[in-house]
This record gives sequence, structure tokens and C-alpha cells, in this order.
Amino acid sequence: MKTQLMAILATTTILSGAAHADEVIFAHGSNPGNPRFVAAEKWAESFAECSGGAHSVNVAPSATMGDDAEMLTSATAGVIQVTANSQGAMSQIVPEIGLLGLPFLFEDLPTAWAVLDGEVGDMIDQRAQNAGLKVLGFWDNGIRHVTHTDKAVATPGDIAGMQIRTPPDQMTVDIFEALGAAPAPLAWSELPSALQSGVFDGQENPLVNIFSANLHEITPYITLTGHQYQATPVVAGMVWWSGLDVATQQCALDATAKAGEMQRQLVLESDEDLRPKMEEAGAQFAEADRAAFQEATQSVYDKYAETYPELVQALRDAAGL
Repeated sequence: MKTQLMAILATTTILSGAAHADEVIFAHGSNPGNPRFVAAEKWAESFAECSGGAHSVNVAPSATMGDDAEMLTSATAGVIQVTANSQGAMSQIVPEIGLLGLPFLFEDLPTAWAVLDGEVGDMIDQRAQNAGLKVLGFWDNGIRHVTHTDKAVATPGDIAGMQIRTPPDQMTVDIFEALGAAPAPLAWSELPSALQSGVFDGQENPLVNIFSANLHEITPYITLTGHQYQATPVVAGMVWWSGLDVATQQCALDATAKAGEMQRQLVLESDEDLRPKMEEAGAQFAEADRAAFQEATQSVYDKYAETYPELVQALRDAAGL
């Protein structure tokens, strides 16, 4: 509550000093250098240009408006207008989006994008609107890997007992519980200090997030598990969205698509580009026994198929499993 109150107060300060009453606040949790940060700046530029100067955009990065869950709450309340958020936090509002993180669901990023840009994305948008959020589009948060302070985790047995930080996402927790680890959710902004203090043995994220937050310097053993995909839903509060005319709504959708194309490409290129940079900084990479990990996490599919049988099967079909 304290963090949320601080975010609201910060927003009030920004709004009171704004030159335009129709300023749009675009909030996200990423730091400079992250593709999400770059794309948010592009969104601001594109939206302002498309609206003919009728709207200005204030980008609030690095969780300055609160963590992902708090930003979603602020968007539904109309305190901020748009947020590039996380699949995990969004799944607390729209549980179906969490199914995109079923273990080893997508072979590669283009496959995931095709699914998100089709009927699955439309379904998630409808559920989100019922909860006070409009999905403007899906940016990318990559395929995730495990980092550890002092060893590689090439097999499920290596992960057993590991104290691992996860995002606030039940699917991710379920995956690591199936692997015998001890997962615990924690806000992204609090992760570096928690790793440095020894609260966790490691964490899991795509390489681009690991690099931009310098987590490879704290947990230098990186195992390419590829255990899960996560999206970055870009959402607007329905309070703001429903008050826009059709042309301005289209500007928001176009800006999301335009910035998203660039953001997705940056994430796609990051694995090849970042590995040598991280190795130069002392990181040690290892390959995972993918088949062993898939077998160990089959129970996660069984669990979610009980609640969402048709959607789980549709996702498997769309992903070519």
C-alpha cells in the first residue's frame, strides 16, 4: 500500500505540473537498454505524432510508478493511462494469459507471436476489458533461462531445493515446484538486492532482462533451460480508453504495433548478441537437458488442463505440440 500510495502521489505531482491536461502517462518497469524501455520511447513518439499534438506522453520507466501489479491497478483506476506490463502480474487479473507460460510450449519466438496476434490474443483482450483493461497489443518478454550464484543447473536434479525468485506468476511457481525447487515470487525492482543479500540462489529471466539489470554479475552461472515463454502485454485503462475517439484509439493501437515490431526484433536478436558480452563479463553458460525438463514438468500441463481443457489443447495445437 505504501508503494502504491507513493506512486499515486508521484503521479499527482506529474499531473499538476503538466503543460497539457490530456497528458498520457506510459509506465513500465524496465531500465535503459532494455527493449521495453526503447519501445516505450518509440510508442510515445508515434502516439504523439499520430494524434497531431493533441496528446503528449510522459514515459515513466524503471518502476517509478510502482511494480507491475500496482501499475495495473493504477491503470484501471485512471491514475495512469498505459502500461507495458508483465504476463505474471496480468495473470492475477486475467488467468488465461498465464497459460502462455506453460513449460516448453513455444519452440521459438515467432511461433509465440503468431499465437498472440490471433484468436488467443483477442480472447485475452475480451477478458481484460471485463476487468477494466484494454489490451493494445503484445510485446515480448522472451524465452526464459535460469541463473545461479555458483553452479549450472543442467538437469532437474540440479534445481531440486534451489531457492529461486520468480515473478508473481502462479504458472512459473508451478513449474519450479514440479522441478523440486523452492520458488518465491518477488517484484522485479527488488530482485538485485535480494540476490546480493543471499535470499535466493538464483532467478529466471530471458537473457535481455538478465543483461540489462546486470544480474549475470550476481548470478554468473546461466543455464539455457528455455523453460517458459512470457509476453509483455501493453494495456490501457478502460477509464481512459473509453473516453477516446475512434481515431485516437487507432493511434494507440498503431503506436503499439509499430513499437512492438521493433521491440520483438530486439528481443529476438538479444540471445545471440548478448551471450558473448556476458561471457566477457565472466558469465558461464551451460545447456540444459531439455527432454528431462519437459518430462519433469508434464504435471503442470495436467493441472491446467483440468481447469482450461479446451484452451490448453488449443494452445498445444497452435504451438505444434
